[in-house]
Amino acid sequence: MKIRKILNNNAVIIVDDGEEKIAIGSGVGFEKQKNDVINPKKIEKLFVLKENEKLQQLLLRIPEEHFTLSEEIITYAEQQLNTELNEHIRVQIADHISFAIEREQSGIQLKNALLREIKVLYRQEFEIGLWAIERIKDVIGIEMPVDEAAFIALYIHTMKVQGGDIHETVRQTTMVQKMVQRIRDYLNISIGEADISYERLVTHLRFTLTRARYHDSHVMDKDMFDMIKQKYDVSYQCAKQVAEEASASYGINLPEEELGYITLHIERLRTHS
Repeated sequence: MKIRKILNNNAVIIVDDGEEKIAIGSGVGFEKQKNDVINPKKIEKLFVLKENEKLQQLLLRIPEEHFTLSEEIITYAEQQLNTELNEHIRVQIADHISFAIEREQSGIQLKNALLREIKVLYRQEFEIGLWAIERIKDVIGIEMPVDEAAFIALYIHTMKVQGGDIHETVRQTTMVQKMVQRIRDYLNISIGEADISYERLVTHLRFTLTRARYHDSHVMDKDMFDMIKQKYDVSYQCAKQVAEEASASYGINLPEEELGYITLHIERLRTHS
């Protein structure tokens, strides 16, 4: 197995049986160069590159330490649940954890309105979330709120559950598409569908519409919401227009708390485009 590209110390792209793959393992890329042969025993996980391009993109974007942490959390979750999680969680949980760490370092803490329910309904996943935030504290020295354990629990639970109402899925997908197009037009930016930022935005908007359907919403501290509006005014005005069009076109009314969260995602998209 020869190295085609080094992503970081713990992840490389290799050529295996004529096919490009992402190899993940502790120190697999340490002090290696292109065309070096690697020891297969150092590879802990292997993914076909053409099926996991977002994983490669993520590995190049987020700090290596954040990805290593997410892998530890996934491994721990699979051990505790005695099951393999959906492979898509690798990108989603790593991206979420990296984003959460960035928010915490910026002094932005998000409340989880479903904290109490998650503790009861997804007890085992919540315990995994608690382990995760303790591990983040040990490795990075950042103390995450218990709300973050609940967010992680939801990601883990989602990756255990399959299926859903196909008609509602199509309806929501159409609405999300229109919302993203409005953001494109408002900011006058190109959002590639293969971009991890696009996937992050789409995922959040889908969850937003689901919460709106059941008349549920995130709860955000008023002072935090006011700070976000002031600090990210362009993104907030964009979020407002998206909400207004959702109301006019689909009769969906998004509460102000949701606009705060959407603003954060738009701002990150805007600054990374």
